[in-house]
Amino acid sequence: MRFKLLAATTLTALAIAPALTIAKPLTVCTESSPDGFDVVQYNSLVTTNASADVIFNSLVSYDEAAKKVAPSLADKWDVSADGLTYTFHLHPNVQFQTTDYFKPTRPLNADDVVFTFDRMLDDNNPWHKVAGASGFPHAQSMGLVKLIKSVSKVDDNTVKFELNEPNATFVSILTMGFASIYSAEYADQLLKAGKQADLNAKPIGTGPFVLKSYTKDSIIRYEVNPSYWGPKPKIDRLIYAITPDAAVRAQKVKAGECQIALSPKPQDVADAKKDKSLAIVETPAFMTAFVALNTQKKPLDNQKVRAALNMAFDRTSYLKAVFDNTATPANNPYPPNTWSYDKAVKPWPYDTDKARKLLAEAGYPDGFSTTIWVRPTGSVLNPNPKAGAEMLQADFAKIGVKAEVKVIEWGELIKQAKQGQHDTLFMGWAGDNGDPDNYLSPLFSCNAVKSGINFARYCDPELDKLIEQGKQTADQSKRTKAYQAAQQIIHDEALWIPLGYPTATAITRTNVHGYHVSPFGRQNFGAVVVQ
Repeated sequence: MRFKLLAATTLTALAIAPALTIAKPLTVCTESSPDGFDVVQYNSLVTTNASADVIFNSLVSYDEAAKKVAPSLADKWDVSADGLTYTFHLHPNVQFQTTDYFKPTRPLNADDVVFTFDRMLDDNNPWHKVAGASGFPHAQSMGLVKLIKSVSKVDDNTVKFELNEPNATFVSILTMGFASIYSAEYADQLLKAGKQADLNAKPIGTGPFVLKSYTKDSIIRYEVNPSYWGPKPKIDRLIYAITPDAAVRAQKVKAGECQIALSPKPQDVADAKKDKSLAIVETPAFMTAFVALNTQKKPLDNQKVRAALNMAFDRTSYLKAVFDNTATPANNPYPPNTWSYDKAVKPWPYDTDKARKLLAEAGYPDGFSTTIWVRPTGSVLNPNPKAGAEMLQADFAKIGVKAEVKVIEWGELIKQAKQGQHDTLFMGWAGDNGDPDNYLSPLFSCNAVKSGINFARYCDPELDKLIEQGKQTADQSKRTKAYQAAQQIIHDEALWIPLGYPTATAITRTNVHGYHVSPFGRQNFGAVVVQ
């Protein structure tokens, strides 16, 4: 009897096993269209999510659970005693994607890594000018041209980076989306055919998903990469349904038109909690929402004016109305759960009388006129752009500042803001790892003014020196000292109006398993199962 029972159990298991392992498509309702798929050209998170997170891999990744850098395309790496040489050992037999427009003849090797970085660092590389006037924003703002002395091939599976000076953030930087590894062979093919633009429209990577089609402002379709070198995704297709309106995203996930809705509004989250067919996935985000004040525009070049705008801002009312108190008040550039966060820096008080006095001292007793730039659609960092901009406009009016709200499509807003065309700008930043420099170098360095990501357009030798000092040692106590001094300058100069540290949230169907929200805003669908 025991044998028969065992046999029956085994047969039952075999009978239901196929049903458990059948992969299904996953549709994700996303906020907006990517800028393109050549991720090194752009700095927006939506572009990273659509390209680096699904199509590509980098040498290393960031393990969010362990809170440390982990292997990816590089199985391991060695660092010389003087901190100037990093040697990466590549995972063997990693295949680039095969499509109807490219068929690789070899696996990934050191040539691909050298090409990837050479195009960003060498003015004479034929691919360097493809990025156009905007260049390579992350590589520029991180100062990689100055930092990296050379990238060379040791052998097919070994590549060596030589630095001009020690840098404690170097390996962490390589976890960022812009450090995705490209196929040198594919780039050569495009260059010979005069089709350089295809690198942005028809990407080739080593990642888990292959781009199949893209319709701007509508849909992106991906298929599973059959030659993927890592664990095969548990879904058979991935679809990004581009849905700018957060309320519509919430409606679609409720109706089952998508299984995951990103960046919901707080009220939609509250409503979803009452629906048994839906689930809420959330985590404190490594993100900061802020209003950048362009210090290259008058009268915002005056510190007293910038301080006055900070003191006119009713942050408490803003966070209640826009975030429904799901974000904590921001003060410093990065969240308080980050090492080196300086609790001694005190926020600007909400004091309209003092704000008016500061404006008078600055020579503007009757106020002035300015503009407030904001995106049209909501995101994790700004759930209700229009409402927030109008609240800031009303706060400014209390001290005599007349502000015109300009709602600008996301792609155009980023483009113009990187050129410094804005006065005040609603913006946000999501760090790619837990290092404070992931905020300081791209957002406040002089290099970042040139690349356009420093939206305050503020270049100060003392601040720049502190940011550099923080990168030149692995001693966290010394780095903390430099970063705390930097935070004090950023606050005292009133370069931003800090808004809030949000909670990263997504709404999913209850038949979705294995999805988690990244505090960095990155997307990983490799372990997601749709039942």
